[in-house]
Formats: sequence, structure tokens, C-alpha cells
Amino acid sequence: MNSFLKYDGNIHPDEWINDIKKYYNMWENNYGGFLSTAISLINPTIKLLTEINDLEKLRDVLKKDITFTVFKDSNKRKLQSLKYKSERDGGDTLKFFTEFRNLCYNSETNDIGEQKKYFFKALNDYSYFLTEFCKRMKNINSMNELIKEFEEIVMNESNIIRGGSIVALKHVATGKYLTSIEGLCYTTGSKRQLIYSGDSEFNPNVLWKIINNQSNNYACTKTDIRLQHNISGQSLGIIQYQYQYKFDQHRRRYQYKYEYHKSPSSNHTEVSCSGSECTWNFKHSKLENYEGYLKSNDIVNLSIKKSYNINGPTQDGQVEFLRSHDVQFTIGNDTFQEVVCHNERLGENDEWCIELIKQA
Repeated sequence: MNSFLKYDGNIHPDEWINDIKKYYNMWENNYGGFLSTAISLINPTIKLLTEINDLEKLRDVLKKDITFTVFKDSNKRKLQSLKYKSERDGGDTLKFFTEFRNLCYNSETNDIGEQKKYFFKALNDYSYFLTEFCKRMKNINSMNELIKEFEEIVMNESNIIRGGSIVALKHVATGKYLTSIEGLCYTTGSKRQLIYSGDSEFNPNVLWKIINNQSNNYACTKTDIRLQHNISGQSLGIIQYQYQYKFDQHRRRYQYKYEYHKSPSSNHTEVSCSGSECTWNFKHSKLENYEGYLKSNDIVNLSIKKSYNINGPTQDGQVEFLRSHDVQFTIGNDTFQEVVCHNERLGENDEWCIELIKQA
């Protein structure tokens, strides 16, 4: 007789009985009867003081034995201490689901309210999962619904842009990616590493690293974010410069005015890859008041607030938006689609699709 079929209190009686039922015909015909064989497999330390004449009576006796109480309490303690570990941190969501269900079954935690309480507690190390699960708890009425809802939360979280994530920005109107090539610079304006809308084909020059200061590392709309070119390490931004305005006879020194470098063709604010001002704000182009996580395939407008006006540093600088359009400029024999910042009315040329390439 296989030793794994023996009952010693380390398995739920229901599960054990379901397992041995597979052998009913064999035992009934060859081992002196199914019930007698089943009883013989029970560890002798478990005293069966009651006469047993059917399988249901055996089940009832096993559940009343002290070993089953210890078994349930042990599984309850494991359930209380269970912790979810995200797949990003090396965890396995499917194994977590399986363990959680097994512990609920073995501890006979069958009430969905109690199950939700233990599940919520298991998420304690992850504020995002806690918050999102809490939003859905009220409408969960079964274990299957609980798992379904949490799986959706895990899928949604996997698409959230995080600090350190690698992304590409596709211009919605033209289908071309925001591109920079290390060492390729403007011949006018700042003469820094240029920015343009490149080919529709994906390539390494379109990759950008998200840099943010959020405590939970998630990138959100309406928060400050920097875009660092993945190859050159330079940041997407704009550059101001100063020039002599006039000589102050009283102070015996020149007065200065401040401007931002202009784009090669349209005379808007130049955008370069090595900008001195490089803090961007993302907002959903279709959801004006939306404040939430930034996700892969979101359609966004990118804006930057200038730190200078014509007279110098200011807290109320002009807000301008990142735009690409059909205007082109040339360097040598090569032609590029211009990318600029502007303060005009927003339109389709100001929409960018943020694509998550590699999660942090």
C-alpha cells in the first residue's frame, strides 16, 4: 500500500477521502473492503473510539479528532502571516494564489469577508496593490472574483511607467518616434545634440529612461519627470542664454536679457538633448482633469515650464508644449522633422503615445 495514502493529520480529511476514493474498486475487491482498508491507513495514534460503518462517519470522526483542530489552527497561522511578493521582486503570483486558496481550504476559512481580510493583509508591503484592492473589495463576493480582480490589478500594475523604465514616445499624428543621435548636433541655436521625429521603425535611438522623484517610484500625470536619452545619457530639455542688453552707466556694468534658443525652421523654442531645463509634466491629452498613474500606450501632452523670462529667473515662467509637425530642417544632406516647444493652442501635433519598452 502506498505510504502517501496514509492519514496522519497533515492533510484535510476531505482531501484525503477524495484521494482514496480513486481506489474504491481495487480495495473493495482485493483488500477486504474499501472502508476497512481506509481505516487501516489511519495513523494508530489517532484513536477511532466510535463505531464506523460508512465513509461519512469516518470523515466526521477525523474532523472531531484533536489533530484536525491543530491542522486547522496551523494553517490559519500560516494564512495570517502570508505575504504577497510581486513578480518584479521575484515572486510568483500564480503560486501565491494557489497557496492562499489552499490555506483557506485547510483552515476552513470559507467566509468571503474573512478571506478578503486575510488577502488584504497579505498585500501590506505594497501600497499600490493595497490601494487598488481596497477600491474593489466591496464588490467581491467569491474566491474566484477575488482572484480575478487581483489578477487585473497585477496586469494593470505591470503597465505602469516607473522611475528607471525605458520608454519610447511615438508622435501620434505622424507615427514617428522622438529621436536623438549621440554626437549629431544642431548647426544653429544651442548647437547641442538635436531632437527630431525619426523613422516609424523602432531603433535604439528612440529609447528614453524615465527619471522621477516619486516615493513609490511610479510615474504619475501632473508630476515632474525627466527623460534621459538611453544611449547618450543626456536629458530632453530646453536651453536659455543671456545677452548684453545695454550698459548701465550708473552701476558701470552691462544689463542682460534672457532668451531661449530658437528651433531651426519655425522659430519656436528649440528642444535639445542636453537641455539645461529638463523637467517635464505629462498629462492625458483627452482627460483634462485626470490625475493618476502613467501607463503604457497612454496618449499624453508633454509640457515644460520655463525658469526664465526676458528679465531673468522667475517662478511664473511660460508653460510650453512639446510638438512635432511637418516642418523640416536640414543638416548637410540629411533632412529632419522638427520637434519644438510652443505656447499655442494644443492640437493633434502635440499628442504623444508613451510606449513601455522595459519595466524598471
